[in-house]
Amino acid sequence: MTVAGIISDLDEESTNSVGSDAISSVSQERMIIVGNQLPIRAHRRPDNDGWNFSWDEDSLLLQLKDGLGEDTEVIYIGCLKEEVVLKEQDDVSQTLLETFKCVPAFLPPDLFSKFYHGFCKQQLWPLFHYMLPLSPDLGGRFDRSLWQAYVSVNKIFADKVMEVINPDEDYIWVHDYHLMVLPTFLRKRFNRVKLGFFLHSPFPSSEIYRTLPVRDELLRALLNSDLIGFHTFDYARHFLSCCSRMLGIGYQSKRGYIGLEYYGRTVGIKILPVGIHLGQLKSVMNLPETETKVAELNEQFKDQTVLLGVDDMDIFKGISLKLLAMEQLLVQHPDWVGKLVLVQIANPARGRGRDVQEVQSETYSTVKRINEKFGRPGYDPVILIDTTLQFYERIAYYVIAECCLVTAVRDGMNLIPYEYIICRQGNDKLDMILQLDPQVPKKSMLVVSEFIGCSPSLSGAIRVNPWNIDAVAEAMDGALVTRESEKQLRHEKHYRYVSTHDVAYWANSFLQDLERTCKDHVRRRCWGIGFGLGFRVIALDPNFRKLSVEHIVSAYKRTNNRAILLDYDGTLMSQTSISKNPGSEVVNILNSLCKDPKNVVFLVSGRSKNILSEWFSTCDKLVIAAEHGYFLRPKLDAEWETCVPVADFDWIQIAEPVMKLYTETTDGSSIEAKESALVWRYQYADRDFGACQAKELLDHLESVLANEPVSVKSGQHIVEVKPQGVTKGLVAEWLLSTMRERGMLPDFVLCIGDDRSDEDMFEVITDAISGPLLSPVAETFLCTVGQKPSKAKYYLEDTTEVVRMLQGLASASDHTARLAAMPSLA
Repeated sequence: MTVAGIISDLDEESTNSVGSDAISSVSQERMIIVGNQLPIRAHRRPDNDGWNFSWDEDSLLLQLKDGLGEDTEVIYIGCLKEEVVLKEQDDVSQTLLETFKCVPAFLPPDLFSKFYHGFCKQQLWPLFHYMLPLSPDLGGRFDRSLWQAYVSVNKIFADKVMEVINPDEDYIWVHDYHLMVLPTFLRKRFNRVKLGFFLHSPFPSSEIYRTLPVRDELLRALLNSDLIGFHTFDYARHFLSCCSRMLGIGYQSKRGYIGLEYYGRTVGIKILPVGIHLGQLKSVMNLPETETKVAELNEQFKDQTVLLGVDDMDIFKGISLKLLAMEQLLVQHPDWVGKLVLVQIANPARGRGRDVQEVQSETYSTVKRINEKFGRPGYDPVILIDTTLQFYERIAYYVIAECCLVTAVRDGMNLIPYEYIICRQGNDKLDMILQLDPQVPKKSMLVVSEFIGCSPSLSGAIRVNPWNIDAVAEAMDGALVTRESEKQLRHEKHYRYVSTHDVAYWANSFLQDLERTCKDHVRRRCWGIGFGLGFRVIALDPNFRKLSVEHIVSAYKRTNNRAILLDYDGTLMSQTSISKNPGSEVVNILNSLCKDPKNVVFLVSGRSKNILSEWFSTCDKLVIAAEHGYFLRPKLDAEWETCVPVADFDWIQIAEPVMKLYTETTDGSSIEAKESALVWRYQYADRDFGACQAKELLDHLESVLANEPVSVKSGQHIVEVKPQGVTKGLVAEWLLSTMRERGMLPDFVLCIGDDRSDEDMFEVITDAISGPLLSPVAETFLCTVGQKPSKAKYYLEDTTEVVRMLQGLASASDHTARLAAMPSLA
């Protein structure tokens, strides 16, 4: 998109849509719906004394009420379209709350201008529609003052929610990109708030989104919601990719539901396009005015075939591309001249920028050129309607059009095709006017851009790349010459979908998922961390809690036979550290723990025995298990033993060439060859591509090694092949058994790890709690690093906290040793 000029007040795609008798099964008593604008029309009285208010029947926020139960109270929060002076605001607020259950947010004009015309329309809107501000003329360069205005307005909306919310009962549903940081303010005030967010615009790919200077703040704010909704899988996929690439947060799909684990909370992802309001549309179709207009248009175009376009006059709707395709169609298929008419309804521009003026100028000149070139007396191939049409007039054009064209270059949803399909189904009176046999199936054809949100749901439409003028022209011709039976089948397929997936279905489905996502709120322990827009809530299962240093040190001091099992990478050493060898602090702590005669300290790592021997050469009494327990060394001067007998390693000749293939095609990956295992590491590869290749490699290795005595497993940035039976759990069992044989029945067990391989140790120790390997009064501390699903009951945030905790235990041992060394006082 190379249109020069300032991005104007581009209005989001029309959301006039749907209703049905479906009732939500959501059991809440009250729903708070928050949007930029209230579903209210306001008109100042003729005498200038006060205001008259009425519902805006075209507002999506009002229409979605059809998806809620009749006994559900709905409260709306948003702005009015008209400015209300300060002295009237209290009276207006009281009237709207009492009569319409609406809470207005009054914004000072200068703040509203910076928020809406500034940050929303000059920065977010173009960027979300894939327009980068490569020059000052192409959209707005990032302006910190506009961002601050955006945050301030979101805070005002949060204050309005606070005025009416019952945090333990109410559900909140926030709509669209104007309020993307609102979830943070609400979550900060109420940690367990039940909060959904739906984005009605596209969400751009990570390559586009990452150019936004406040990208992390917006992502983290959205993640403070419980459920985030998108119209299409593409938009959701882009959002998930941004979370992965910029925040390092992956997603999981479980039983058909997509979720992200964010500090112990599961943030759900909902993919469902909005629908139209059937009740409203059908009621207008039954109006006498509609029937009169249909009869008039039917007479006007009685000898011609009508193509219809309905678009806003903005740079993203592709009106000029559609006109060029029409021109190309008449050039390539001159037999259509005189028979084919394109009626282009261009909703009047609501913007003020240069880009709108240029779109208008290009549209007018193109229409003039086509009509001069192909027109004749009584025939214009293009009819441009750029005045405001009543809704019934637009419906009349839908009814008589043979094909509807939507060639937007980017559009979040676009419900024009849905409206067209319902109108083409018609009713008895319209059938009579058009002289149609009610027994004959109805027909319709759609040519839609592949870049609009409704495209995936219209499987019978002819999808086009609007930039390819020749292809669009051929698609238009193809739609017109399609067999009647084919047109009927496509129409039937579309009508069945649109009529069952209306706005009520959409709202009901979203709220059911929101209820499911929030059902565990009550039983979770929550607390907030972070400042400003970096705020987030930690939510934990009641049985999963942070390991208190004071608590474990107290248990450590009162016990006599202690087993301590420690993972290395990700536990004692950060995964992100370039240098992996242990620092002097870690070595000194391990030596202090090993010197205590009450301790048996066991380092359990996936690394090779040579590396571990070199790194911990000064730790005399440290027991080391290398390669996940395949090798074991009881102390420094002992020989390495193998825990599992392995007949041969012929499988390496099969696995290694496969790994080399993936290493060559995945930049940043490498192979680590151990004596008992092969590990493919992709920590430094592109995050998304590395994960994709790892999945492929895992499947490939499982296939070629199906008959070999090995296990293939994936871990944190690794895929590993090792002999069957080699696990860290085996090591834990060996340690507990050995201590028992030596008469040291453990009464204290500490086990810390960070990844999937360490879960085997947690499982073995958990099973041993009620068995003979542990003292009946043993105190066990199974601890994972980071908050995630685990068999451990405790967690520490990172390696720094792990080292700090171990330092506390080492200090307790040193203190005990010093007391023992002191001469007794006679």
